[in-house]
Amino acid sequence: MYEEPATARLVEAFANTVDVELGTDDLSTPEQLTDWLVGQHLLARPHRADPDDLALALRLRGGLRERLGVPVGDRPAAALLADADRALRELPLLATVGSPPRAADPMATAAPEPTEDAASAEGVDPVAGAGAESVAPEAASAGRAGVGLALVPAPGLPPVRRGLAAVAVAWSELVLAGDAARLKRCAEHACAWVFWDVSKNRSRRWCSMRVCGNRNKARRFAAKHAVASSPATHPN
Repeated sequence: MYEEPATARLVEAFANTVDVELGTDDLSTPEQLTDWLVGQHLLARPHRADPDDLALALRLRGGLRERLGVPVGDRPAAALLADADRALRELPLLATVGSPPRAADPMATAAPEPTEDAASAEGVDPVAGAGAESVAPEAASAGRAGVGLALVPAPGLPPVRRGLAAVAVAWSELVLAGDAARLKRCAEHACAWVFWDVSKNRSRRWCSMRVCGNRNKARRFAAKHAVASSPATHPN
């Protein structure tokens, strides 16, 4: 079993704020975005999201959800990916060497100025992973080995956007760790729920084999049976 890391749980929760099957959206208003960020401990009241923050969050979510369909064979919509890329450019990240400063916590309203040991990164391409200006994979590996490299929201971001940047941090760390392919959008389009694939070879395609997997198999069986029963397949 491959345990889901906290970074994946955050991205998963963000992506699943929309429920395709039920037709609900937990980020329909700026107030709902505020509540979600507070619930994820990414924002402290009395800070509140505004319509521009909501539009930014929805662009980021749309692109991430498209990207999460790639591991199950879906072709992402280029326009949604481009929108997410633009959103990420508004949520710059900072790579720090050493222990992340306390002020880098998404709940904080300020962060220290960059030093010679820090490099900025403007986010991650939802399709390709780390962007041209992002931290190199070998740097992330060094951090995991104990050097202490960390990605944090860049200094100067307003509180709400710092909270959204924490989602970008989580996605970036998944990509750099090579774990992004385990986070997937269910291949059953009527569901499209995002889930963490615990299979050894990352082969799982549905959030639930018992529900969505069987639903998909039943539909394929029905389609095959309909073709076999068609008069066109039994000429006189």
